[in-house]
Amino acid sequence: MAQLRLARHRGHLVAMLALPGVRRLLSVRLAGQFGDGVFQASLAGAVLFDPEHQARPADIAAGFAVLLLPYSVIGPFAGVLLDRWWRQRVLNLANVVRAGAVLVVAAEIAAGVGGAVFYASALVVISLSRFVLSALSAALPRLVAPSELVTANAITATAGTLAASVGGGVAIGARWLLGDTDLDYAVIATAAAALYLLAAGAASGFARTVLGPTADERRGRENVVQITRGLHAGLKHIGEVAPVRDGLAMIGLHRLGYGVTTVCTLLLFRNYFHGSAAGGALRSGLGGLGQVLAAVALGGAVAALTTPVAFRRFGAVRWPAALLLVAALVQVALVLPFALGTVLLAALLLGYIAQSIKISVDTLVQQLIADAFRGRTFALYDMLFNVALVIAAVLTASVLPASGHSPAAVLVISAGYALTAITYLTTGRPAAAAARTTA
Repeated sequence: MAQLRLARHRGHLVAMLALPGVRRLLSVRLAGQFGDGVFQASLAGAVLFDPEHQARPADIAAGFAVLLLPYSVIGPFAGVLLDRWWRQRVLNLANVVRAGAVLVVAAEIAAGVGGAVFYASALVVISLSRFVLSALSAALPRLVAPSELVTANAITATAGTLAASVGGGVAIGARWLLGDTDLDYAVIATAAAALYLLAAGAASGFARTVLGPTADERRGRENVVQITRGLHAGLKHIGEVAPVRDGLAMIGLHRLGYGVTTVCTLLLFRNYFHGSAAGGALRSGLGGLGQVLAAVALGGAVAALTTPVAFRRFGAVRWPAALLLVAALVQVALVLPFALGTVLLAALLLGYIAQSIKISVDTLVQQLIADAFRGRTFALYDMLFNVALVIAAVLTASVLPASGHSPAAVLVISAGYALTAITYLTTGRPAAAAARTTA
């Protein structure tokens, strides 16, 4: 029976990759998210791992807030536009604009510009990146059948995350070759602009109408009143679709805990771990953070292979709930020792869990949300991710030491995962029935 399920899964993968539209949309995502990884690694190097700066929790929290909160406010309104504008045009033009914005940020890094001007420029790039990802998620159901969405999400979302991780790793490797001056980080950031232009070129290969929305859905107007009404309608629609509402609440709580772990990991490799371990194979500092990114990427790749089978077998509630329980155990068994080796293994497993949960919720949203509301739903979904990460950073800055070493935080996160799993399993069973029926 297990062999039959695996054979069917391989068949789904082959069928997805045989679709020209899916391959082209995947190329847009891969080029763009590879560029995201390069750009974000250059920012991390220039800001967090600059020897002249001491990275404190408050600094990281402020950075996350400045870069993520503004788009979290306008993102849902932008989501309404994804249900009004041709998504092909959005993917093309947004990538061109963010390529130009990256060149501005690179010039600022080279000139040593900091403060509000620098963060505002970086905000433009990151906001456009989130807008592009929402457009990609909203466009995917236009290219595949509902029953194939879980496989399509496994391929595209995970490949995108892997591309971002590889891009970050390549940027870190380039930093070792070039050096760690502001000019070196500026050169690395500039490379992201070329990747965004590649993504724009791939998007231009779609016919204008292929990715939606339909002509009827485009009849709305983009004035402020209409956009506000559209956002309200989207929120109302999500509230009426209980499986999606419960799934978004579950993943929001998961991202809160995952966000605290992410910030603590940054601080641990910046301020707590020193030297190397395992005969020099494991490192601290920016090199060690690159190893963490590689571990997370590997976990995400494994999630792409196994999640579609598990989702179809266990459904949209039991599978994420089981993963959350495993995450609770990982926190205690592997994060709590605060050793380079165990933290790296935890990154692998938590990366797998995070990506698998995201694939499951993405599929749930795409299966059950009408196309007319899909763009704004994914924008709200993205806002949920951003706000959870900022709250996590603020919590870390408020209660955790600058080293990131906090056994109490690990235990609280573990308990939170377990409680979220039990609550979702108890109250979210209609989501499982709805998703399995649709699939």
